[in-house]
Amino acid sequence: MENILAALPFWSELSENEKTLVRSSAVIRKYSAGDLIHTCIKQCVGLVYVISGNMRLSLLTEEGKEVTLLHIEKNKMCVLAASCVISQITFQSELTASEDTELLIIPAPMLARLIKDNIYAKCTMYQTSTQLFSDVMWSLQNILFSSIDKRLATFLISESEKTGSDTITLTQETIAVEINTAREVVARMLKRFSSDGLISSKRGIITLTDTESLRMIAER
Repeated sequence: MENILAALPFWSELSENEKTLVRSSAVIRKYSAGDLIHTCIKQCVGLVYVISGNMRLSLLTEEGKEVTLLHIEKNKMCVLAASCVISQITFQSELTASEDTELLIIPAPMLARLIKDNIYAKCTMYQTSTQLFSDVMWSLQNILFSSIDKRLATFLISESEKTGSDTITLTQETIAVEINTAREVVARMLKRFSSDGLISSKRGIITLTDTESLRMIAER
């Protein structure tokens, strides 16, 4: 665990006593794809660092609709699961494992102590919060003002780059959740992309056949 703790931005600025306390309280947990990691309504986990896999951050509306905002990937830190410690975090969000995911967690009571006693840890938490909210605002802007074809093309390119393959194995339902639209809309747009020669698709498998044209749609 020591090498993972050392990756935390504030680790080198902790006193030896603080490091000892963190070592004794930090835990490593594994989550399967689809597992709920955190919800503001039911639990406060603490500071989360992604060792492997990634987490999907979604926003819950008053009507119960779930809106995908972004993903928090390997080697990234997330403070949203510490909403009981950082009072500025007030919106109703959820963190879900998008794939099998391993996390380092510093429990909320320990995190609260660090923020209270160590200015470097406190500054890191607020800097991380600021960057997160900037990313969330960008995502909301994209959801509100980008067309469906642009959002789908951006998603397909992103998935291809992430996996290093032109073949993407995802259902239409999963894609619909990721780009915040209905499955039927995804089906129609994939059919259009296929007709235009940009992709080929069959049940649960999409192959990018004209990446450059998809990239042009994503960047316009």
